[in-house]
Amino acid sequence: MSMALLLVAAAVEAPICADRPAKATAVCTVPAGMFQVESGLADWSVTNVGATRTTVLTLGQTTFKLGLTDTSDIEIAATPFTKVRVKHGGSVSGFGDIFVRYKQKLTKDLAPVQAAVLPFVKVPTASHDLGDGKFEGGLAVPISFAIAGPVTMTLGPEADVLGDIDGHGRHLAVVNVVNVGSPIAPRLTLGGELWSNLNFDPSGTVRQASADASLAYAASNDVQLDGGVNFGLTRATADVELYAGVSMRF
Repeated sequence: MSMALLLVAAAVEAPICADRPAKATAVCTVPAGMFQVESGLADWSVTNVGATRTTVLTLGQTTFKLGLTDTSDIEIAATPFTKVRVKHGGSVSGFGDIFVRYKQKLTKDLAPVQAAVLPFVKVPTASHDLGDGKFEGGLAVPISFAIAGPVTMTLGPEADVLGDIDGHGRHLAVVNVVNVGSPIAPRLTLGGELWSNLNFDPSGTVRQASADASLAYAASNDVQLDGGVNFGLTRATADVELYAGVSMRF
């Protein structure tokens, strides 16, 4: 077999690398010419603030990815169904916003520190009750490196430009995440992370933070199953969030 064919075979046989689970974004991209689907089968969260209890259920939140080159891909994420229910306050449901992203890996495969850039834009397709009706966007810079044997750490600094809550301007939000992942059994990876989001809306800064845990199981080189739980650390963050999903590469 020629060297070119060997390289192609190695790329195809490499295990699937998905952004799911957890909130950290992976540095890896989908191989050139391949298609990947990462779907949140179900995501449920509950937030209690005083006597107000809010639950959010999303079904089928899916990211479609196409490998453009061996170091870049284009991604479209959509949520076909979201239901928000406020105890004694009714509920709303419908289609969510669409996100368009481009991921460019910046480093070589064997580099000790891996990095990528991920600019994105939100297309306001959700109803007024579920979204703010504004185009928004941002830039994430995932960075990953080994800290001890198979244990890896991923950092996820991100800056977003969001619409003001009063609808008359835009402001900055800053996201940070520290994720540590390690295989704990053949094909099974355990992850833990700390996540924060500072939203500097003119009406008042919103502080969110969570401590998260996740599991990912590689059913095959092209299929990954996952699940996780997030625990809110501030009043503005969901108290508990549970989710499960699947990623497939074609």
